[in-house]
Amino acid sequence: QVHLVESGGGLVQPGGSLSLSCAAAGNIFRIKAMGWYRQAPGKQRELVAITTSDGSITQADSVKGRFNISRDNAKNTVYLQMNSLRPEDTAVYYCNVVERRFVLGTWIDFTSWGQGTQVTVSS
Repeated sequence: QVHLVESGGGLVQPGGSLSLSCAAAGNIFRIKAMGWYRQAPGKQRELVAITTSDGSITQADSVKGRFNISRDNAKNTVYLQMNSLRPEDTAVYYCNVVERRFVLGTWIDFTSWGQGTQVTVSS
């Protein structure tokens, strides 16, 4: 089972920056993807950015040019650097890890979620 420990987040003024980190621990076999989702009050959870084991990155259009996702494979840690923050970025941010395991002759993806960390952008 993969255990995710998130850190970072908090309160920042519009235009400011924050960084998040998420470390995966436990009996990890192979991580397929690591990334971040967010959920604002009254809205569905949405993808922010995710990076796969081959180095490809997918980002929401709303954060392109402002957020940067990076990953340290040796530490099983993913980071999210958030710049030029806007009030609409306010949400609970969740770390997401997809682990691939070989079970009974088949590769199966297992998804784990962090506990969530609050990011509030307000003056």
